Amino acid sequence: MIEFTLNGHIAVSRCHPFARLIDVLRDELGDTGVKEGCGEGECGACSVLLDGMLVNSCIIPAARVEGCEIITISGYRNTARGKVLLLAFEREGAVQCGFCTPGMVLAAEQLLSRNPNPDEREIRTAIAGNLCRCTGYDLIVKAITAAARDGAGLW
Repeated sequence: MIEFTLNGHIAVSRCHPFARLIDVLRDELGDTGVKEGCGEGECGACSVLLDGMLVNSCIIPAARVEGCEIITISGYRNTARGKVLLLAFEREGAVQCGFCTPGMVLAAEQLLSRNPNPDEREIRTAIAGNLCRCTGYDLIVKAITAAARDGAGLW
């Protein structure tokens, strides 16, 4: 049995300790906001915040999260900061197919929580582990810049 906090609530899984975290989140706990792209930890579609650090849930064994706090886009989108980021993504046209959006938003959260006023280079570095197949990087950078401005004081 593996117990952890998921989006502010206690979650318990009876999965095999080496089960992939993404499978536990999606299949067992029903959090379909977490997307699977490559399954190899390279695209970032499955990104979650694990104790505040951005990780690819497709390469994290479930046993690793025992006692940890996990935030997925499903929980984050309801926070004040999540609403600012998602609105900026929408307003700036940074959401195209939407597949990379959860990982991009959580990467932006991690960046803004450490640096509330990043420059373009810092933003591009922060989202570098997230692959956008629709080539929306410029719009994503604009959205994160706008969120930093609009959410001043939240981060």
